[in-house]
Amino acid sequence: MSATTRDLQRVAAETFGWHELRPEQLTAMEAVAAGRDVLAVLPTGAGKSAIYQVPAVLQEGPTLIVSPLVALQRDQRTGIAERADGEDAPEAVVINSVQRAEENRRAWEVVDEGGAAYVFLAPEQLARADVVERLRHAAIGLFVIDEAHCVSQWGHDFRPDYLRLGHVIAQLGKPPVLALTATAAPPVRADMLDRLGLADPVEVIGSFDRPNLHLAAALHVDEDQRRAAVVDRAAALAEENRGRGLVYCAARAETGRLAEALRSRGIAAEAYHAGLGRARREAVHDRFSSGATTVVVATSAFGMGIDQPDVRFVLHAASPGSLDDYYQQVGRAGRDGEPAVVELHHHARDSAVARFLSARRPKPDSLRAALDAVANRARSLPDVVRASGLSRVRATTALNLLEQAGAVVTDEDGVLHRTEIDADAAVKEAVDHAEGRREVIVSRVERMRLYAETTDCRRRMLLGYFGEQHPQRCGRCDNCDDGTADDVEAPAGDIDTDIDTDAGRAVVHPKFGDGVVMAEDDDRVTVFFHEYGYRDLATEAVRERNLLRPADADEPSTDHVGDDGRGEHNEG
Repeated sequence: MSATTRDLQRVAAETFGWHELRPEQLTAMEAVAAGRDVLAVLPTGAGKSAIYQVPAVLQEGPTLIVSPLVALQRDQRTGIAERADGEDAPEAVVINSVQRAEENRRAWEVVDEGGAAYVFLAPEQLARADVVERLRHAAIGLFVIDEAHCVSQWGHDFRPDYLRLGHVIAQLGKPPVLALTATAAPPVRADMLDRLGLADPVEVIGSFDRPNLHLAAALHVDEDQRRAAVVDRAAALAEENRGRGLVYCAARAETGRLAEALRSRGIAAEAYHAGLGRARREAVHDRFSSGATTVVVATSAFGMGIDQPDVRFVLHAASPGSLDDYYQQVGRAGRDGEPAVVELHHHARDSAVARFLSARRPKPDSLRAALDAVANRARSLPDVVRASGLSRVRATTALNLLEQAGAVVTDEDGVLHRTEIDADAAVKEAVDHAEGRREVIVSRVERMRLYAETTDCRRRMLLGYFGEQHPQRCGRCDNCDDGTADDVEAPAGDIDTDIDTDAGRAVVHPKFGDGVVMAEDDDRVTVFFHEYGYRDLATEAVRERNLLRPADADEPSTDHVGDDGRGEHNEG
């Protein structure tokens, strides 16, 4: 592709009606047009879809978009059709297991005839050899991974099917790759690039700060009191503001209870969760988009692809499992740049439930069944499912863990092979790897709790989680309003050790191993450790015991490490 900046701007304006592109959008588009691999981490509402939609019009071959949710695929296709009309409008097709067979057949015909500019698929479809072969013949011009944080084992929404996309990219002849996400801290970004095998990628990283969002949290000790407080707050905000609102719940049953309570207050509210029928979900979605419904009370199943500019508030009736999830969901507020309210209602049991859910471990019997299947000439994921008797999800998870343990490899044609590693050793290594991931998940739960309970500037803590520094009070959160937050000294990066502690630095700790510095303030350094997750280290302990060493240094010294070498500091 040899498109110039002027070409991109022309297509954006003439085909899609975008007469002005954000600097981050244009930078990423230029790299895509030049045939480079690109990772774009931009906040919700920053127009990530435009980054592939515009270059696709100018390139040879269709653009393949791997998207995790059928509703999201539908929304993106509809958005393209609404913006780009006329005889020369690029055509978008969706192929998934939810559509009728005839719809998929017609979509494949368009692809085979070279008429599709955009092809939307779910990641699990790419486990099928016939699908990959058909796409190979279509000569994919650009491979787009939406919600790309799902690739990373360190990500908050890791999906086993995503981990196998690197193999598919190789099978398709390694077309340029565009990975898109709104939430990826530095360790997640590094893992994503490694898993996908991207070659010298261009990284376009936007700020995570959304200054127009006012952040707040309330702590509750009684469930009934929390429910009443959420209903009161949602009703008041709906009456005060003319825009729409979202209320997120942890359980499906709770969405119905809260929606009914809001309707009894005269608010046009509806419940939404994955257990509703497809037609019902689409109807709620459409009524919210049209403005007929003012408030949607939903589980996390609602929101991806929502592009309503006037969502004036997002409330959480329970804490999600991580700040990654939280940031993604609250990012649906205030996309028009106008002020919006973001409020978390936290109960101690939220953290307990999240820890319980994180305790699930892979069963050794499942790992052995998958390993035996490959040893007995199961050559693909569907083969392993048939031979092992495992569900598709369990088989995918088992294969990923076994590959990471070195017991299974996938060749360039996507064929599975058993290596010579001992089965018992492979299963143990796979279980240990899963346990390490559980440690990371638990650390994310703890970060969510700390955010809910902090009396410091919430924006500073939220941005610090993603590796972005914000030393001054934001003045746009409840703690700044109440006067409990203070400015902190800007990180000087001159702690008296062999390494500075600027965010993004790779370090090694004598107890926790490899990590990345995420944030620093007056009295602590926050580090994400690959095997243990997020940890706060007391700055004084780091200085006195020389706890953080450069990642590329020789074996780290353990001199002066007292107790277990942690020097940990927990915020109250």
